[in-house]
Amino acid sequence: MFKTLIVVDNNEQALAHSFENVITFNTYLRDYPKHNEPKTRIINLCDSSQYLSKGYYCSLLAEARKHQVLPSVKTINALRSGQTLMLNVGHLDDALYFGHAVNELQNKAAKMVFKQYPAPILFVDEAGLLQQGSLASLNAQQHQDFVAKLTEFTQTQWRISSTQKRYRWDMAILVDHNEKVPPSDKDAIARFIKAAAKHGIYAQALSFDEIDNIAQFDALFIRQTTAIDHPTYRLASKAQSLGLVVIDDAESILRCCNKVYLHDAFNYQKVPSLKTVVVVDQSDETISQLEEAFTYPLVLKMPEGSFSKGVYKVTDRNELAAKLAELFEFSALVLAQEYMYTEYDWRVGVLNGRAIYACRYLMARNHWQIYNHDAKRFFSGGFETLPTFELPKAVLDAALKACKTVGKGLYGVDVKEHQGRAYVLEVNDNPSIDHKVEDGYLGDELYMIIMEEFKQRLEARGRS
Repeated sequence: MFKTLIVVDNNEQALAHSFENVITFNTYLRDYPKHNEPKTRIINLCDSSQYLSKGYYCSLLAEARKHQVLPSVKTINALRSGQTLMLNVGHLDDALYFGHAVNELQNKAAKMVFKQYPAPILFVDEAGLLQQGSLASLNAQQHQDFVAKLTEFTQTQWRISSTQKRYRWDMAILVDHNEKVPPSDKDAIARFIKAAAKHGIYAQALSFDEIDNIAQFDALFIRQTTAIDHPTYRLASKAQSLGLVVIDDAESILRCCNKVYLHDAFNYQKVPSLKTVVVVDQSDETISQLEEAFTYPLVLKMPEGSFSKGVYKVTDRNELAAKLAELFEFSALVLAQEYMYTEYDWRVGVLNGRAIYACRYLMARNHWQIYNHDAKRFFSGGFETLPTFELPKAVLDAALKACKTVGKGLYGVDVKEHQGRAYVLEVNDNPSIDHKVEDGYLGDELYMIIMEEFKQRLEARGRS
């Protein structure tokens, strides 16, 4: 668990009256870091408008001391020029405090600014330029507004309340409240939060708009569908660069979300999989070569896709040519794969090289995939959850071998089983974990296992 210090240029009687953790820059320079101090977060309210000012040195020293600081030196340097222009965030008036505007109708735009330039006090001039403010630059009303937002900020995401002292770490669980098919439903998210608490982790389910500064957390657990050219990947990358424990990590997202990478890795590592060819054009010659390599029907896949999206079955040459022409409008490469129908696909959940759950996903009614995105009623097929020790050995071995090509994160491996042999379809970096589905055998223990992994990694990070 972090402690929070508010650093000011000089003695701030009004601020010290409201907050017990206010110290001057001179105190921070002289007395910190202390021996065996807990992890520390710094809210730097010193004037940093000038290069090599106390405010500049406060953030610089905080970073050297491994304290998490707001604003960072990078943010100070970006704002100090006075030429920082807000783009595509709408109109804003007056001052912004911790990503909040005085006019609440402007809070969405204010949060967007704060994400890009996380600083306690920002001013917006008539030209739309940003400048960092200081306590000394606030009038009486602005000071009052700022104290209110500082109170809110420290009591929520930068908690200093004694009621939270039993938690050692903070976790953001990234969710999309409007996602149609999220990786975890609300009941599962609630169980993740409960399991985290039992391991000393205070977890919050937050959307992108609700995560003002990812550096405030110790861990990030992504429970929103991921993609490479997407905010989930960028957030994972940023969180890792800040030293957070991250699942899905950026490398896993990069590798799992692109089926071209998986196909190549499977071939190189000899992971059993269906016959697959990378297609580079839709010429007649290429189509003829595909007809020689495969029999109809065959499957075409976009390099990126999830939950059976971007996967198409074609049954003759005309369909093949038409679908290839359509897909090449969006991607430079397309995958062609042999078609193998089975009544169900295996899904093996793997965490850090260990199988933790197993499901049979039945095909959607009157469909060849487990999801039918065109169906109005029967969107997905049924399922059966089993203990991992009941998995056929060929399926378990193939799933674990496939994960070795990706990393040590949390994965869901899709495997077909035919005549005693296993064929890996793909490794998903953001596997479905829904209440009463994937946890059907282990129950709450499944959530405990995943949070135990976070705990172990957080402890290891603390020792390094």
